[in-house]
This record gives sequence, C-alpha cells and structure tokens, in this order.
Amino acid sequence: MAETSSPSGGSPPHFRLPDPKLVARTMTEVAERGQRIVADFLRRQASDGAAAAPAADPLGIGSAFMEMTARLMANPSRLMQAQIGFWQDYLTLWQNTARRMLGDTAAEPVIEEHPGDRRFKDEAWRENEVFDFIRQSYLLSARFFQTVVRQAEGLDPKTAQKVDFYTRQFVDAMSPSNFLLTNPEVLRKTAETGGENLLRGLSNLLADLERGKGMLKIRMTDDTKFKVGENIAVTPGKVIYQNDLMQLIQYAPSTEQVLKRPLLIIPPWINKYYILDLRPKNSFVRWAVQQGHTVFMISWVNPDERLAEKGFDDYMREGPYAALEAIERATGERAFNVIGYCLGGTLLACTLAHMAAKRDTRVKSATFFTTMVDFEEAGELGVFIDEEQLQSLEEKMQRRGYLEGREMATTFNMLRANDLIWSFVVNNYLLGQEPFPFDLLYWNDDSTRMPARMHSFYLRRMYQQNDLVKPGAIELDGVPLDLRKIRVPTYILATREDHIAPWKSCYRATQIYQGPKRFVLAASGHIAGVVNPPDAGKYSHWVNEALPPDPEDWLAGATELAGSWWPDWHRWVTSLAKETVPARIPGAGGLPPIEDAPGSYVKVIATD
Repeated sequence: MAETSSPSGGSPPHFRLPDPKLVARTMTEVAERGQRIVADFLRRQASDGAAAAPAADPLGIGSAFMEMTARLMANPSRLMQAQIGFWQDYLTLWQNTARRMLGDTAAEPVIEEHPGDRRFKDEAWRENEVFDFIRQSYLLSARFFQTVVRQAEGLDPKTAQKVDFYTRQFVDAMSPSNFLLTNPEVLRKTAETGGENLLRGLSNLLADLERGKGMLKIRMTDDTKFKVGENIAVTPGKVIYQNDLMQLIQYAPSTEQVLKRPLLIIPPWINKYYILDLRPKNSFVRWAVQQGHTVFMISWVNPDERLAEKGFDDYMREGPYAALEAIERATGERAFNVIGYCLGGTLLACTLAHMAAKRDTRVKSATFFTTMVDFEEAGELGVFIDEEQLQSLEEKMQRRGYLEGREMATTFNMLRANDLIWSFVVNNYLLGQEPFPFDLLYWNDDSTRMPARMHSFYLRRMYQQNDLVKPGAIELDGVPLDLRKIRVPTYILATREDHIAPWKSCYRATQIYQGPKRFVLAASGHIAGVVNPPDAGKYSHWVNEALPPDPEDWLAGATELAGSWWPDWHRWVTSLAKETVPARIPGAGGLPPIEDAPGSYVKVIATD
C-alpha cells in the first residue's frame, strides 16, 4: 500500500486502492438511475410548460451587476485602493507561508474566518502550511469581492442589496471547503477509504436528484428516523374541528386545574405547525400544557390546485375566526389568549385590526413570535421580491395554482447557504456520509405549498408595497385595516440572528400597536431562538421595559438574562388573568373529536 503525509500534519494514513467491482457496480447504477432522472425531469418540464422560452434574466441579477460595474468604473480610484490593499495582504500571506515552510511557527495569520464559520474547523486548515494558505487566500479574496461591491456609489438600495446577496452566494459557493482537491478532510477520507466515500457520495447525489424528480433536493437529515404522530408531534390531543384550510387541535391537559382563558396558536402556513411540537423535550405545546394552558393549535392544510383561489381573507375567516368560534363552542369561553408565529403572527395582526373595526373584543392578549407587520426593511428576503421576479413567480403559480414547497424552501436555505446547502454538499457528496437524524431539519424539509391568490397578495401588498402599515390601504372581507387600533396587551418576541424576520423590523410593531406592550429579544435565529425550552439551558434573552423609537436604543438599555424566554412569557400572560377552572378534556365540550392529534392535514406531503 502506498503511503503519504497526512493533510492534517499527523501520522500518514494508509491509502486503499478502489475496489474495481464496487466501482463497476456503482457506474452501472449511475447510468441506469441517470437515465430515469433525466427522463423524469424532461417530462416535468414539458408538463409545467417550461419548454416555453424563459426570460433571459428572470432574477434581474445580470442587470444589477452591470449597473454595479458601471458605478465602480465611474470611480476607479476607489477600486484601485481596494486592489492595492488586497495585494498587500496577499504579499504578506505569501511571506508568512514561506516563513512557515522554513520552520518559523510565529507567523500570525493575515485573516481569520468569523468565529461561527464551521467550514474550516478541521485542524489541517491551520496546521498544514498549504491548506492554511488556501484558507487565508480564499478569505482575502472573499473580503475583497464583498468590499468592492459594497463600495459602489449611487446604487438604489434594492439593487445594492441584490448585488451584495448574490456576490455572497458566489463567494460561498467558491469556498475551497466545497471541493475535493482543496478540502483536507475529504482528501484524508478518500485516502482512508480508497475513494469509496466518493462513490457513496455519487449514490447520495443520485438519490437526491431522484427525490427532486430531476432537480437537486439535498437530504439534510435521515428522514427515516422520524414519523409525524409517532416520535414527533406526539403531544396528546384531538382534532375537534376542520374546514378546507385547517384542522383545530385541542391538547389534553396534564394538570387538574387550567387557566380559564384558552390559548390559541396560529402557526405560519409556510411550514407545518409541529415546529412547536417537535419532541417532548423541546415542545412548546407540551410545556404550555404543563403550565396549565388549554392549548388549541391550528394545523393548516397543505394546499393543492383546488385551493388556488383561497386568499388572505379566506385564511383569516377560515383560520383564526373559525378557530375562535370553535373554541367557544368547545369551552364556553369568550375570552382568549392568542399566539401568532411569523406569517401566522402577521395574520393575527390583520385579524386583530379587523376585530377592532368590528368591535369584537374576544382576544384579550396577543403574542407575536418573530412577526413582521412593517416590511420596509424586510431583510434579504427582499432580494427575491422585485417586479420582474414577482411576475415570473405569478406565472409559475398560475400554471399550477400554487407555489411549490421546494421553491420556498430553497429561498430560505439560500439565506444561510453555508449552513443549509454547502455543509450538506460536503457531508453527503464529498465525504459520502449519511446525514445525521435531526428533528428540526426533518421539519425544515417537510415543505408546504402556497395557494396562488393568497401568496401573490402577501408578497405584493405586504412585502413589496408595505401596505399593511398604511391605515386603510388593505381591506379584508370589506373592512379596511388599521393596525393602530390594536389595543390589546401584546408580547412581541424577536430573535437576534433572524434572517427571515429581522429583529429590528419586528420591533417596529412596538411603535404601532396602542395597547400595553412587552418586547423581548432572544438569542439565535428564527427557529432555534423560539424553540428554546428552559431545560435546555441554552440561548439567553434581553428585556427592557422602555420602548424607544430606535431599536438600537432599546438594546443599549436592555438587560441580558440567561436561558429561555418561555418563563418570562408565561409570567406575562398569567399576570393578565390568573383565574383557573377544572381541566378540560378534548371532545368533552360542545365539539366531539374527529380524530387523534396530530390529525391528517399535517401528514400531507408536498411531493412536487
């Protein structure tokens, strides 16, 4: 067996020669599966009408970069300064690498990656001079590219944001960690396995192409280890009501006495509700039940073409309004606490404004998880919502009647490409490893569709035109909405590293609602910052009783507290009404049970 020095600088690994029979068997399998994948892809394209000539630049990327280049050329001195700085750093890197090769171990790195960047966690990226040079060379080039595009003067904010976003996508894609010959961990694995890792990776790639019916659908977790209703979404309860758009789950109590006010949760219909009921150890639903809440959960349908004409007003009428009426029949109560998560929170705000206009006072408190109602600064999702892209998206939705779940999932994954795309490319295809079973990533991959009429309204009227904060600009069911008329006590939770609903945008609601307000900022992101049970002892949160107009002023005066925000929310909501009643059994009230939780709607898989 041939031997060579290890990329990690340690003892040399044994090289294994590839097994000829395994290689031949794999190549035969590749040919057969590849033919099926291509044929299936072509059939899909034809049935979708994709054979029609597409727009040359449907995302507007080319025109954005052309404008950026023109702006840069108008000020060549600034570009020259950036180039000089880049080459000075590069020369220093060359000198340091040469010194290290001559035995000098005191050379300081010219540049380091962000502390949270896990692409270069392998020791060889620092211990081996060659890979350390590759790593730092890439980081210098990445910084140069991003600095240059951000220095272009005179670009309108939308174009500048698009250029910056797609530059980062390119920079992330070109990372040396993503390629066989420049990733020491992959090279070491290839040597140790005789290339079997690459054969397994090729098989994984084919399997992902088959899952996506010709489009790459990267497997992020071992989905065979999870099943809804068996080891996730298992909090006991009953479906007590359903209509075209949702099922309503009432959860079984775990205390003898419960709070008099029932708790309704409105999750987003962009994903499935069980993000709040993953497994017992991290289930917000189970925890809330244990605190004495009678919890009701809306489980949205995974729509198909039959629901293409369902609009935002239908989601309001058949969602929260229908749920409140059903809860009243089930419990006899007319006073409710309501939680809305992300898009579910946006719907809750719309419903509260609608109820205020109708003088409907049944909702006594409202809680918003990572919810935007003012979309002026909507973060990087705004990159995908200009007129050209909206028209292209609407054309696709009109052909089917809905937006494919895969397209929505890809958009969200691009916001964190290194974590949610490239890390799995390396693990699954280059290292040839099976993805780790992770409940949150299973949920992330369980995508849902969006009805065409509703989704077009949401993107145009809220994201693009920001009409929701303009009094009377949006009407639902014939009622003009004015968020300033919301006077119920509100608890607003945002997360500091949220790529989907930036916390400063969520904070804007504190300046709109007129009732008593509490704003809490949690550490981590859109999901992990919310699904943070107290027993985990993980992410902290910030509180501040004052609500100044500027979110930075709020943060400057805030106090950081260790651990989960869940107990803070429970103290807040129970301070509004402490009265208790005997525990309510699902189905024992005015609505008989239809089926056991989690119900059937949540089990519909988007197979597009």
